[in-house]
Amino acid sequence: METVTVNTSTPYVVHIGPNLLSQTGRLAAEATPSRTCAVITDTTVEPLYAAPVCRSLQEAGFKVCLHAFPAGEQNKNINTYGGMLEFLAENKLTRSDFVVALGGGVVGDMAGFAAATYQRGIDYIQIPTTFLAASDSSVGGKTAIDLRAGKNLAGAFHQPKMVICDTDTFRSLPEDAFADGVAETVKHGFIADRDFYNFLMTEDLHARIDAVVRRNVEIKAAVVGEDERERGKRKLLNFGHTLGHAIEKCSGYTVTHGHAVAIGMVLASRAAERLGYSPAGTLEAVEAACRRFHLPTECPYTAGELYAAATGDKKRDGGSIDVVVLEEIGRAGTVRLNMEELRTFAEAALSDKENIYADRI
Repeated sequence: METVTVNTSTPYVVHIGPNLLSQTGRLAAEATPSRTCAVITDTTVEPLYAAPVCRSLQEAGFKVCLHAFPAGEQNKNINTYGGMLEFLAENKLTRSDFVVALGGGVVGDMAGFAAATYQRGIDYIQIPTTFLAASDSSVGGKTAIDLRAGKNLAGAFHQPKMVICDTDTFRSLPEDAFADGVAETVKHGFIADRDFYNFLMTEDLHARIDAVVRRNVEIKAAVVGEDERERGKRKLLNFGHTLGHAIEKCSGYTVTHGHAVAIGMVLASRAAERLGYSPAGTLEAVEAACRRFHLPTECPYTAGELYAAATGDKKRDGGSIDVVVLEEIGRAGTVRLNMEELRTFAEAALSDKENIYADRI
């Protein structure tokens, strides 16, 4: 087992390794004095991992209640969230008790938000069961639900007490679901670590999965430790996300997050090259990574459709939005665009003409 410490306002440890679900109770007992918890999961994860987690907690002396909600991004909404709060209240959890978020990114976001708001905030532990959640969303304290107007528009920053990442759980993932995590993984290489990007382009990720997750967590922990509430450097973690979230919304969330981010990174890189924000060769490197890991590179929507969806992004600040661009492979920056410039950015990302944007820089 490896550990990474996340130095936020309330520091916590991320445990990474195989066969950790069976150690949940022992690890939780080290992180909290409470002896009552609610395990929140979804209907996909429940039959796979709820029993060993609950058993480990009970064997360690915890009183445990279990709540499973229907799986899928389409259920990441206010009704499902309200059901979680009602469940916590019905089971009489108090401020000294805690929530266990067992599952992928949707579970972690929603259970974390329920913990952040139930009785004005109780503790929670993240147990990610997808490569995507382990490598990205379980670390950093972002919790949220979707609204009809857009993704993650209601939420809170609420850091977990601990993260337990059992890499054995990735074996149950379909390849498409594993690839969602790969998209966020190569993103970390693009924005922060060229050597990591080179490693990913040559190594077998499945064979080196503990090391890959650890490096993902180290990169994200360093950024979050410096900018916990996304006022500066943490925005760099959104590379590919502005247009990626727009793709998710346009698809009715049938395009998964990682696949949408992969397309978003390609689009952002094409636009940034054409508009002079990124050097030549950036797009080629991003497309090469997507091809290596069988991630999509083509967008099925028009620039107008993406622009309309992106104007509701939570990252918008008044009449402008910060878009992440690569200054080189391994280093990123942000460009502040007004809404008309964002439209131009989307058009540059999708046009088949390469030179018509030079006069718009």
